[in-house]
Amino acid sequence: MSTRICIPDYEYKERIQRAAKLVQQKGLDALLVNSNEADYANARYFSGFWPLFERAGVVITAAGDAALLVGPESTVYASDFGKIDKIFTLMEYRESANPAYPELKPNTYRDVFKALGLTGDKLKIGVASLLDTTVVMMEGLKNNYPEAEIVGADDIMVSLRRIKSVNELACMREGYRIAELATEEVIRTIRPGVTESQMVGVAQRVIYEHGAEYEGLPMYIFSEKSTSHAISRSSHRVINAGDIVQLNLSAKVDGYSAAVGLPISLGKLTSERRDVIEFGLRAHEWTQAQLKAGVVASDVAKGFIQFFGDNGYADNYLYGPCHGTGMIEVEAPWMETSSEYLLEPNMTFQIDTFVMTPTFGIRWEKGVVITPGGCELMCQPVGTIHELEF
Repeated sequence: MSTRICIPDYEYKERIQRAAKLVQQKGLDALLVNSNEADYANARYFSGFWPLFERAGVVITAAGDAALLVGPESTVYASDFGKIDKIFTLMEYRESANPAYPELKPNTYRDVFKALGLTGDKLKIGVASLLDTTVVMMEGLKNNYPEAEIVGADDIMVSLRRIKSVNELACMREGYRIAELATEEVIRTIRPGVTESQMVGVAQRVIYEHGAEYEGLPMYIFSEKSTSHAISRSSHRVINAGDIVQLNLSAKVDGYSAAVGLPISLGKLTSERRDVIEFGLRAHEWTQAQLKAGVVASDVAKGFIQFFGDNGYADNYLYGPCHGTGMIEVEAPWMETSSEYLLEPNMTFQIDTFVMTPTFGIRWEKGVVITPGGCELMCQPVGTIHELEF
């Protein structure tokens, strides 16, 4: 019997049924969610299928029936990995090289909907993952159903994914455990003269050795000026003595992403740099202290900005204080000044504290689960200021 931490098959079926109830409540005939290789979450949430090169989609009816939509090269792959029995091959989900497949007789959206018991023309179809729904997909859907009412339905997916199950939390905790091992190994082995990319390679070796299916995010190790990038990619830049180095290392476990972020220094910090790092840590710990069920998300965001201003760092603020996390390391909901939702038990967030200066930046980052009385860490606390001597 396998002891691998994963989402059991029955949970995929439960997710489909929960989605069907929301489809029904919103007066929809069906929900269509679309995903790609980079942001696979919504389709994988129901199907367990992660597309490669091509796209994927899932249709769920108000009656609770479901189908998986894939591109021409993924049909067999999806039948081996997917958790949904009904699989359809649509040209709209082909890869970006745009092959014609002249010998293929593909399915259409109308074939899919008919197989799920929807035979009318004037359907009301909710489409989620609007940012991941291509023009080709939308045109294909409209061409098949010119009389349909097509509406945005991203709120259904946010509602379903925002509260994590016991199995989801287990996958995430395992991801954080592995990401921490990678962080420890990078700190142990980093030296002046190595490149950022070489150290990413060290982290990748560790996560795969310890059971991750993939990186939870494109892992990055930045040094010096590159640390001022809120998002970026590691390069062949040589890391030198005296450099600030930002680590954000991650692991994916059965589709769930976990990341840990902290700054380190290859040598003693100047007082100015230490001040910025210590302020970021105080802001990070301030955020953690605010999080508990019943709190309005916007109140935390407003207080976070005020904390920057009160401490003389208003010009160093870019975003914050938290973003949702789960199948994608950054997922809805964000915690912003416009976020009027209440924090609820088993919501999961990254406390993501980024402080930007003209010459460098730092980030403290970890994952938490909201509880009635506060928040539970999914990893060890961050906060050690590493000044490595060689």
